[in-house]
Amino acid sequence: MPRWVATLLIFSIIIVVVELYTFQAVKTLTKNKFVKWIWVLVGLAVYLNLFYVLFTTPRSAGQTKAFQWAVGLLLTTLIPKVLILVVMFGEDVVRIVQKGFSFFSATETQPMAGRRKFISQLALGIAALPFVGFLYGIIQGRFNYKVLKYQLVFKDLPEAFDGFTITQISDIHSGSFRNKEKITYGVDMINQQQSDLILFTGDIVNNKAEEMDDWIEVFAQLKAPHGKYSILGNHDYGDYIQWKTAEEKQQNFKAVKEVHPKIGFELLCNEHRYIEKDGAKIALIGVENWGKGFKKEGDLQLATEGVQQDEFKILMTHDPSHWDLQVKEDSFNYQLTLSGHTHGLQMGIEIPGFFRWSPSQYVYKQWAGLYKEYGRYINVNRGFGYHAFPGRVGIWPEITVIELKKA
Repeated sequence: MPRWVATLLIFSIIIVVVELYTFQAVKTLTKNKFVKWIWVLVGLAVYLNLFYVLFTTPRSAGQTKAFQWAVGLLLTTLIPKVLILVVMFGEDVVRIVQKGFSFFSATETQPMAGRRKFISQLALGIAALPFVGFLYGIIQGRFNYKVLKYQLVFKDLPEAFDGFTITQISDIHSGSFRNKEKITYGVDMINQQQSDLILFTGDIVNNKAEEMDDWIEVFAQLKAPHGKYSILGNHDYGDYIQWKTAEEKQQNFKAVKEVHPKIGFELLCNEHRYIEKDGAKIALIGVENWGKGFKKEGDLQLATEGVQQDEFKILMTHDPSHWDLQVKEDSFNYQLTLSGHTHGLQMGIEIPGFFRWSPSQYVYKQWAGLYKEYGRYINVNRGFGYHAFPGRVGIWPEITVIELKKA
């Protein structure tokens, strides 16, 4: 049996189980046939739309807006139903235990009157929370830009850079954009920070250079007195779609790199630049993508040729697994690393200073925000744009402002 057939079969079985349980909850609460039919037809439409997109588009389906919206509709309806399943199944387990107890104890334990109806109401009430959350995430959450500010203290920071500010953005994914007014609003927020330096840590497109055509004028408005620098992310190589020829793919990659100077960014591909201020300097190092399970084009040795070990260094590397596996313990001492890539999976729960959770944490040790190990820092930016899922739920688009301080 082909792998895709097995996957489809398993997915279908899961869907059938979820739908049967959730429909039972609806039947318990209402006898209105119209409501029941609406419930069934909406669910069926969501699944048929997803399968239609999957089977009528090429391998690049995961990069298209049609696929993103199909996934968005699926998650918005399926995740609440999964919660209903959990609650209803839990109630069934209790009933089975009660019946077993009655059988072995020779006593009859009757469930509370109306308990099934109450459990159904509870399940639908709980499911309403993520449903509303996903709707908000698709309509507004993907534009709910947040400015996160950090002040980092270093003993070896040159005195001239005490108070120097950096704005980091990441993962623009311009191929997912539609609303120019909202994107312009986000770009204006970046400029409002008035940072000394702007750094972009990769994934300017989903795959194709042409995805930036309508956005060059918008992102060209970004300004910083000490310059704007960028690196490549895994999506910038065009690896996730099919190309007619290798030459076509290579031409696209060349065009992606040419986008950066068009918006005023200097692209660093395994190289470095010095940022100078009042006679002092810090090294800015930018490597190509290096990630566990992804393309490994990043070359730290090449990028740091001519850089001294005792110099203060800022490293831009798209995938935070690079920091975890190669950078944080490197004796060359990269004081500050800036990454992106994870998006925080664009969904999760973050209560500052109290609780953070996202499915992304099961894949990446450093998945969002600021981390410190071995006296060195990494900031994993949650991303400016969005991809695959056309929204953000609890993990908002991020503009990071870092102020460097001398100890």
